[in-house]
This record gives sequence, structure tokens and C-alpha cells, in this order.
Amino acid sequence: MEELHDLYQELVLDHSKNPRNFKKILDCNHSAEGFNPLCGDQVTVYLKLEKDLIQDISFLGSGCAISKASASLMTTALKNKTTKDAFNFFDKFVQMVTGKNSESSHLENLGKLQVFKGVKEFPVRVKCASLPWHTLVAAIQEKKGKISTE
Repeated sequence: MEELHDLYQELVLDHSKNPRNFKKILDCNHSAEGFNPLCGDQVTVYLKLEKDLIQDISFLGSGCAISKASASLMTTALKNKTTKDAFNFFDKFVQMVTGKNSESSHLENLGKLQVFKGVKEFPVRVKCASLPWHTLVAAIQEKKGKISTE
């Protein structure tokens, strides 16, 4: 258990301090803005979709380490995946961080995203971790307006 905690801290700190895909995609064709009023996290997710393929994905925003790390790991996991894959990752991730399904068989395809499994123990942080994911879904579905975790 200690090893998982250490890995969690290491990955979250690394992706928070050096976020991957932290930029605006200039030729994106989908985007959405998300906001967590509880702690002030803000994120914009940018997508370049070609039919159903996520050719490129990035984000910009500010907020806590968990929110930024979640967005960074999300973009890394979803680049060159289909939107169907993205919705599948979304479902598994949200179920994991809310504690609704944390069986190892359910989590096997999440890879490094599994480090967020412990977030379920801190209900206030669930919204931080899931904000980029809800914003991603809004971008794919081309929802207008700012997405909120409330």
C-alpha cells in the first residue's frame, strides 16, 4: 500500500509540475471549458477529431495538482484513441474515483490513471480529478457553455 501511495505522489507531482499536452491546439475542431467552483479549478480541453479518432488532445488551465495531473494523464492516455474509447475511459475513471467500481478487472485498461484510485477516500478531491474528464465529454459532444462540477 505504501508503494502505491508513493507512486501516486510521484506521478501526480510530476504531471502537475510538468503537464503533458499543456497547450492550445490551434487547429482544434472541438473544445470545452470546465470549472470547479469548490476549489477554483479551471480547464479547457482541446480536441482535433478526424471522424471518430482523437488525432490530438490538449488542455490549458489552472488549479490544484490533482486536477492538472488528471488532465495531463488523460490527454496522454487518449491521444490516437477513438471517441468510443474515450467514453469507455471516462466511465471507468469516474466509477473508480467515486468508488462505485474499483475491482482490478474493471481498472485493467486504465494504466497509469489507476493512481487516482485513492481519490475516492477524499470526496472533495473527486471533483478535482474528474473535472477534466467531464470537460472532455462536453468537448466531444460539442456542448456549449462552461461545464461545472456542481
